[in-house]
Amino acid sequence: MIKHLALVRKNLLKQMCIALIVLLVLIPSGSWAQKWVEPKKGTDTRKALMDAIRPHMEWHLGKPIQFVVEDLRVWGNVGFGTLSAQRPGGAKIDLMKTPAVVSGYIDPDISDGTRVNILYKKVRKTWVAVHYEIGATDVWFSTPKVCDEYKSVIPEWCNF
Repeated sequence: MIKHLALVRKNLLKQMCIALIVLLVLIPSGSWAQKWVEPKKGTDTRKALMDAIRPHMEWHLGKPIQFVVEDLRVWGNVGFGTLSAQRPGGAKIDLMKTPAVVSGYIDPDISDGTRVNILYKKVRKTWVAVHYEIGATDVWFSTPKVCDEYKSVIPEWCNF
């Protein structure tokens, strides 16, 4: 009986060592990390994300707005987007004539045009544009507080 227990213990120790090696190999490679996905054109999710930011952009840039998607990511109930706004058909927005510039919300001399970065959150069944910046020239969302919640969709900006 004692020999049997020693053999069981030895096998268990081997299995634990193998499991530890597997964990040490997989975790740094990100194999278990959450991976964001890009909502495809024509999907309900993509439409909902565009609709969530549209009223904000129309308020600042005037109506109507059409988006060119540069980057769009979701994972679970959070999302991130980088979009450029234009008029339907591809016409450029004259930034100087927008409500945002007229009101002083955007300084056209230091703005990156009509590009917007958005942090989204899905609340119940609705996507909400929780935080956004139009024409940002810095990575304003690369902060510990933001990364606590959004790291799954902006991992490259959350390596502190």
